[in-house]
Amino acid sequence: MTSIQLAEAAVRVPLPGGGEREILAPTTLTLTERRVAVIGANGSGKSTLARLVNGLVRASAGRVTVDGRDVAREGAAVRRMVGFCFTDPAAQLVMPTCVEDIELSLRRTVKDRDERRRRALAVLAANGLEDHAHDSVHSLSGGQRQLLALAGVLALEPSVVVADEPTTLLDRANTLRVAEALLGLTQQLVLVTHDLDLAARCDRVVVVDAARVVADGPPEASIAYYTQLVDTPA
Repeated sequence: MTSIQLAEAAVRVPLPGGGEREILAPTTLTLTERRVAVIGANGSGKSTLARLVNGLVRASAGRVTVDGRDVAREGAAVRRMVGFCFTDPAAQLVMPTCVEDIELSLRRTVKDRDERRRRALAVLAANGLEDHAHDSVHSLSGGQRQLLALAGVLALEPSVVVADEPTTLLDRANTLRVAEALLGLTQQLVLVTHDLDLAARCDRVVVVDAARVVADGPPEASIAYYTQLVDTPA
């Protein structure tokens, strides 16, 4: 598996009146497991932690590396290694039809138009979307759109997939479908989620609270810690 390392990585943002707000305290982690879940309340800093991995968020201090490549200094190389799926697939799906959207993902790496179409169709088939190749992306169900967004990421053959709350907008049936697709990946998965059942199926669970990692370990122990945290009155 890929080795993701955060070394005292912190994120601070400026405040309008001056000064800064810390949205992720200095954090040191080494992530090598195949499936790592990151859980925590809204605004806790969990998405910030995940976005450090491919440079969508830049560390204000410390260092983030993926297989030894520094995210700050080798961002383009890291983004080729780390694919990112957003909560809302509309943030990723920009072309009229499914096959065209996958072709867009492949445009930089596959120059020949016919080969690009062949590869795009193969990616759709591998993700159970071959019957929708020429359908409008807007005609798909929520789960199908999320699977298409994931297919677009996988088309580039990353070694890591970061998924930021990918099932939040889905009903239960589509949640299960997308969950199976994510957990079945051969790539390393960093999964930000509120779904504790989904987190429990990962190999490691990191709990973030108030901008700090407060628990990190096997799913059962980390989820128990988080459950106690949120169930205990302030």
